[in-house]
Amino acid sequence: MTGRLDGQVALVTGAARGQGRAHCVRLASKGADIIAVDIAGPLPADVPYESATPADLAETQRLVAETGATIITAQTDVRDLDALKRVVDDGVARLGKLTIAVANAGICIPVIWDQTTPELFDDVIGTNVRGVWNTVMASAHHIIDAGGGSIILISSYAGKKVQPFMVPYTTSKHAVTGMTRAFAAELGQYNVRVNSVHPGGVATPMGGGDMVAALERTGASNPKLNAMGTTFTDLPYTEPEVVANVVAFLASDESTFMTAEHISVDGGAQYF
Repeated sequence: MTGRLDGQVALVTGAARGQGRAHCVRLASKGADIIAVDIAGPLPADVPYESATPADLAETQRLVAETGATIITAQTDVRDLDALKRVVDDGVARLGKLTIAVANAGICIPVIWDQTTPELFDDVIGTNVRGVWNTVMASAHHIIDAGGGSIILISSYAGKKVQPFMVPYTTSKHAVTGMTRAFAAELGQYNVRVNSVHPGGVATPMGGGDMVAALERTGASNPKLNAMGTTFTDLPYTEPEVVANVVAFLASDESTFMTAEHISVDGGAQYF
């Protein structure tokens, strides 16, 4: 049986664990070869959860290889456009083309509005906005050269409504929503579709470390906002594989007439 992504090649950033790993494995299971990028090293100091490691990226490599797909991995910071271009150019030279890009890398830092430092704001914007822009800039020409394809930007529930006590994060994810529309408009003439995915709560390492305590500390500053983002379903969060299902759909020809769309995977949280 052939997969719906046979013959495709996908770039995935933030690939070492969590949603990024799930995207890699799901796309590979549908037939795509993978270029997997992750910093796999220290994150900015204010990030309250543990950084991904080279061992995490190696595990993604192992899981993708088990599907029979080819995978190339690289430890690269998405904030470094030149380094990211070198990785993508090398991957295309080795795998023959690029048809899919998933800009998944991002960081999240809970912080009360008047405790937000310029450095913290820049760290979040640097990864979540500049890093996404860099990913598109490093990949779009290759996708055009391949005759078209799909670019998928991972935003958030916070890119449609607001994540309380996260002004930098909410700002960054709204920026990704606008970036989706802007790139979709200009790249459409080349048969390149650009859509965004907006997860709510997802069970990933981003929720580990001191994240829960940080949310509790910031939430205490204005408790009535803590109910925002409640799901309509019994489940308060989902698994990364559920988000990866949507990414795989957007990567495939099953969504061939969809572009500039913003697909939520949040249990209705954006409306609460």
